Amino acid sequence: MENLPERSNPHAHLRASDTDRDQVVEVLRDALMSGRLTQEEHSERLEQTLQARTLGELEPITQDLAVPGQPFKPVAAAAPSNSPVPIEEPANPDRADTVVGIFGGGERQGRWRVRRRTNAFCIFGGYDLDMTDAVFEGREVTVWAFAIFGGIDLTVPDACEVRNEGVGIFGGFGARGGKSPDPNAPVVIVKGLALFGGVGGQSSSKRHKKRFKNQGGHGGHGGHGQLGH
Repeated sequence: MENLPERSNPHAHLRASDTDRDQVVEVLRDALMSGRLTQEEHSERLEQTLQARTLGELEPITQDLAVPGQPFKPVAAAAPSNSPVPIEEPANPDRADTVVGIFGGGERQGRWRVRRRTNAFCIFGGYDLDMTDAVFEGREVTVWAFAIFGGIDLTVPDACEVRNEGVGIFGGFGARGGKSPDPNAPVVIVKGLALFGGVGGQSSSKRHKKRFKNQGGHGGHGGHGQLGH
C-alpha cells in the first residue's frame, strides 16, 4: 500500500506540466529502445501520459521502469542527438506561437522554431507550416489549426509521428507523417477545426521529392506545398 502515488508522492495531487510529461515520454522511449516495453505497451502508456493531468496519474506509468527515487528519469536519458530531428528545450516552455492568414497567406520554412504550442488561424486565406528544417522545442508539439474557408498545410519530417485530433465540417482535416516514425523524434499533434476549408499535410520526403531523391533526405530549402482544401 505504501507504493500508492498519493502516499509515496505528497505532490501527487498537483497538476502535471508539459515538462513532467516529456520526462515520462523519455522513460518510455528508452524502455522501448532497450526492449523493456513492446510497441503495443509503449503506445498504451504513451496515450496514458498524454492524457494525464496530475503527477499522481503520471507516476504509475513508469513505476516498473524508472530508477527508484527518480520516477520520471530513464536509466540512460536519451540525449538530443538520439533524435533524427533537432530538439532544443526552450527558456520559456509555456510560450505559444500564433500565425494568422486572413484574405491572404503566409508561410514558415527553413530553420525556424516549432514551439510546444502553435496556433494557426486562416479565414479566406492560407498558411504553410513547413517543419522540414525546423528545430522542435519539445518531444511533443501541438498545432491548433482553425481553417474557415481557407487552408492550413503542414509538412513534417519523416521521422515524426503525426496525430490528428481535429474535426472537419464541410471540409477536410488530416495531416500525415512518415510511414516509419522514429520513437526518438517529436510527436506532432494536430487539433482544431476545418469549416468549409482544409487542414492537411504530408511528410517532408513526399513534399520535397526532388530534394530527397538527390540528397538522400537531407538538404536545404524545398518548394511550397499545396494548402489543404
